[in-house]
Amino acid sequence: MTELLTVAQYAALGEVGCTELVEGRLIRSPNALADHNYACGNLIMQLAGQLPAELQVTYAVDVDLELAPPGEPGFVRRPDLVVFPRRAGGGLVRAAEVVLAVEVLSSHSRYTDRRAKRLDYAEAGIPFYWIVDLDPISLTPLRLTEERLYQEIPAATGVHESVEPFPLKIQLDQLID
Repeated sequence: MTELLTVAQYAALGEVGCTELVEGRLIRSPNALADHNYACGNLIMQLAGQLPAELQVTYAVDVDLELAPPGEPGFVRRPDLVVFPRRAGGGLVRAAEVVLAVEVLSSHSRYTDRRAKRLDYAEAGIPFYWIVDLDPISLTPLRLTEERLYQEIPAATGVHESVEPFPLKIQLDQLID
């Protein structure tokens, strides 16, 4: 029988590749394809130039969803991109710190990103969640409601402009082109 891990036990494992922790179980994902990584890099560059000074964006950082008490089997997700306040030190980012989580869909992650992570991120209270589809290229922004459900805003193609969570303009046609 496999031992269920707490968030602290997961963090103590160190860098273990493409993994997440769901109800105490390690979930492994295949490595992303070149277009996925290229799109993430381009999206980071576009976001970084528009973020307020107090925020930062990073790629594939572990986020403690804080859905289980310490000592209980935990939940750690690794969004493709995370926007959160600048801070010193490494380690897990707490869900309460996350301003925006972004998932770029892959053939192996479509269901998880659209359904499971959407529910997990909402329950964790992450205020903004973007789903980026590369086939065809679109960005679906979601905003958390008071009921801890995401309100889906119509998908953007070509250009995504918004004032929430901060003013920005994303050139979607430049993500993989």
